[in-house]
Amino acid sequence: MREFVHETRPMRVVLRPGAATTATPDEVQRLGLRRVLVVSGPRGADTARSVAHALGDACAGVHAEARMHVPVEVAERAVEVARSLGADGCVAVGGGSAIGLGKLLALRAGLPLIAVPSTYSGSEMTPVWGLTENGAKRTGRDPSVLPRSVVYDPELTLSLPVGLSVTSGVNAVAHAAEALYAPDVSPLIALTAEEGVRAVMRALPELAANPRDLDARSRALYGAWLCGAVLGATTMGLHHKLCHVLGGTFGLPHADTHTVVLPYALAHNAPAAPEAMAALGRALDTDDAPGALWDLAGRLGAPRSLAELGIEEADLARAAREATRQTYPNPRPVTTEGVLDVLKAAHRGLPPHTTY
Repeated sequence: MREFVHETRPMRVVLRPGAATTATPDEVQRLGLRRVLVVSGPRGADTARSVAHALGDACAGVHAEARMHVPVEVAERAVEVARSLGADGCVAVGGGSAIGLGKLLALRAGLPLIAVPSTYSGSEMTPVWGLTENGAKRTGRDPSVLPRSVVYDPELTLSLPVGLSVTSGVNAVAHAAEALYAPDVSPLIALTAEEGVRAVMRALPELAANPRDLDARSRALYGAWLCGAVLGATTMGLHHKLCHVLGGTFGLPHADTHTVVLPYALAHNAPAAPEAMAALGRALDTDDAPGALWDLAGRLGAPRSLAELGIEEADLARAAREATRQTYPNPRPVTTEGVLDVLKAAHRGLPPHTTY
C-alpha cells in the first residue's frame, strides 16, 4: 500500500439545468451576501446580466471585462470596481477567464466567490490562481480563492461551440492526467481522476454529434468537476507548466493549447508513469492513451499542432528555456532538451510516441 496524505477542502456543488438563475440567488443568500459583483468576459455578458437580474437587489453590478490569462491591469481594474461599489462578494459567470478574474478578486479584495462555469475547464474546483504580467504568467495556490459554491448549469453550455466544447473538455482531462502521476496523489484522487476522464471523454463525442444533448453536456460538467477537484488537490507537472508558458508568454489560447500539448506531454512521461498510463488507458478503453487523445482531437475537429495556434518554430527554444527555469515535480526528469523535443513534436502535430 502506497503511503499518502489526503486533504479535503470544503466545497458546495450544485448541478442541475437552470441552476444559474435559480440556484445562484440561493447560494448568495446562504453565504449572507448582500452586494455581489457579477464578473464575466465580454462574450458572456448577456448570461452574466441574466444571473444579475435573478439576483435582484443582491447584485451590486456587472463587470464584463475578464480576459484570457488574467492580465494584471484587468485584475487591478476589477478590484477598483468592486471596492467602489462596496461589493461584499463575487459571482463569476463564464469560462476560465471569468473564473480566474473572480479568484483574483477573492485573493486581492477578500471577496467570497461563487462560480457559475459555462465551460468544462474545471478551474473553479481549484485553489490555483494565475496572473499575467510583463509577458509572463505566474500561478500560486491560496485557499482563499477556492469558490464557496460552484453552480453547474448544463443549459449554459448549450451555446458553447462544439470546437470549444472539445478543447475545454480535453483541458479538464489534462488536470486529471497530471493528478494521476503527481507526487501527492492518493487512492481517492486516483479513483476520482480516472472517473473524471471517463465521464468527459465519453460525453465529448456525444455532444459533438448533437450539441443540444443536455444529458451529454451534464455528464461533461460532472467530469469537469471531478477533473478540476483532483487538480486542486495535487501538484502540477510538465504539461501545465508548458501550457502556462505558451499562454502567458506567447498568448496562445488556453484550452486549445492544452488539447495540443497533452498527448505529447503524456507520451514523454509515459515510461516513468506506468500506473498513471494504465489508469488513463482504462478510462479511455485503450492501451495508448496519448494516441487516443490525439486521435479524438482530430476526429472532433480540434487543433492538433502548435503551428495551427500560430507559434513559430523559432520560438520553441525560448519556450523550453522558460518551462525549465524553475524546478517542479514531474515523473520524468525535466530537461531543456527533453522539453524542446516535446514542443517540436507538438509543433509538427504528428502522432505522439514515447521517444520524445
